[in-house]
Amino acid sequence: MRIKRGYKARQRRKKVLKLAKGYRGGRSKLYRTAADAVDKALMYAYRDRKARKRDFRRLWITRINAASRMNNLPYNKFMHGLKLAGVDLDRKVLAELAISDPSGFSRIADLAAEQLT
Repeated sequence: MRIKRGYKARQRRKKVLKLAKGYRGGRSKLYRTAADAVDKALMYAYRDRKARKRDFRRLWITRINAASRMNNLPYNKFMHGLKLAGVDLDRKVLAELAISDPSGFSRIADLAAEQLT
């Protein structure tokens, strides 16, 4: 007896074409090019989820450095002073403080400078 297995293949192709929805031209209509486009898009998505974390950390460090230099303390000395003072604020919070509450940030910078002397 002959085994027909049509709907499994159709399911797989429909899944790929659904993921390719919104792509331009044949990349959303033709299975083979859509499969290539989807594979590449998923690779980029995986890679860039990691890169986004690195980019934000760089941004926070840049902001903290700018704010701490306004308080006459370079970034590395500022962070070292915080560690010595036992202040457990992460870079995301420090960067937000630097932007939204400069006076509060300068108090923290004074605390860090105090520990270094």
